[in-house]
Amino acid sequence: MPISIGKLSLYVAGAGIRPTSTIPICLDLGTNNQQFLDDPLYLGLRQPRVSPEEMTEFMEEFMCEMAAAFPKLLVQFEDFSTDSAFAYLARFRERYPLFNDDIQGTGAVVLSGFLNAARLASAASGRALADQRILFLGAGSAGVGVATQLMSFFRLQGLSTEEARRRIWLVDSQGLVFDARGPMAEHKKYFSRPDYSGPPMTNLTDIVNHVKPTALLGLSTIKGAFNQSVIETMSALNPRPIVFPLSNPVRLSECEYSDAVAWSQGRVIFASGSPYQPLEYNGLLMQPGQGNNMYVFPGLGLGAILSRASAVTDSMVEASSLGLADSLTAEERAQDLVYPRVERIRDISAQIAAKVIRAAQRAGVDRNEDVRTLWDDQLLEWVKSKMWNP
Repeated sequence: MPISIGKLSLYVAGAGIRPTSTIPICLDLGTNNQQFLDDPLYLGLRQPRVSPEEMTEFMEEFMCEMAAAFPKLLVQFEDFSTDSAFAYLARFRERYPLFNDDIQGTGAVVLSGFLNAARLASAASGRALADQRILFLGAGSAGVGVATQLMSFFRLQGLSTEEARRRIWLVDSQGLVFDARGPMAEHKKYFSRPDYSGPPMTNLTDIVNHVKPTALLGLSTIKGAFNQSVIETMSALNPRPIVFPLSNPVRLSECEYSDAVAWSQGRVIFASGSPYQPLEYNGLLMQPGQGNNMYVFPGLGLGAILSRASAVTDSMVEASSLGLADSLTAEERAQDLVYPRVERIRDISAQIAAKVIRAAQRAGVDRNEDVRTLWDDQLLEWVKSKMWNP
């Protein structure tokens, strides 16, 4: 429940959603952890976890009843297991206005930061934006969700879906994900490599040397996974390596900002899931980015609510990402920031919401006809006028 309440608090603070129109919900269908069941202080439901079939049946009834009770409700899914997260998103997304923040929110905020990081990296290397190569450490719901969202980056550069897919590599607990490795979870198969058939590759430095990525993204929750060897190898391959250790909190981060700066001789383009302080390197003040979902989901939710969207489409999620990427000021860009300053979150959320509304209109899922004829500047002002203030 604290996570649900915390997320809704960010909707209120970041996007001006009226607090009395929010409802935190925690679903408890039991646990198979015997230690929890035996603990007299355990607050959860004291019964074994129901079967997947019963869970799906429950979710069907839950979504149906919520939609009946709250016809204008936008639902944000959070913290389902990986398989359930993908299954429920696919099952319900075309029937109800909902999105999964672990999959889509994380993907959108990383896509935004990556857009700005890739521009900086390409300017330094002289490579085309379409030549980026992305290596993921972590292939759970967040990792695969981000990988899926980052395909939009390549499509924006004119690549086909298949060409975009081939620019992405996954690494899980067993190493590089490739077809000849054998059976794997369903959600990993799309990005599994058909072009490698050698022995299992588990050492991350070896994998970096094999893939030659321009960007290394971590969603593994493995503290220190991006060690000195990995960062130095990335730096040898790229004038400005993109390194995004996105696991949080700090104790789970794949790399410390100070280490990434030192091991790359100050050349790294860095964004993390956890907050790090600016630091000085060779007389220059260097500022890390923080790819936190709170940059995106409040504005995405606000846009979906104000447009009265019947569904949250991929194009709406992509619009939230592009809106965030475009929200940087000239001063922020001059400092090579990949994310705007969080102090401007309300303005950022308003810009994102306006982009999301336009995407909903283009997708034909908006039900608020009153704003269809507004010019873009009028729409932005209208969005701001609808944001709640205490």
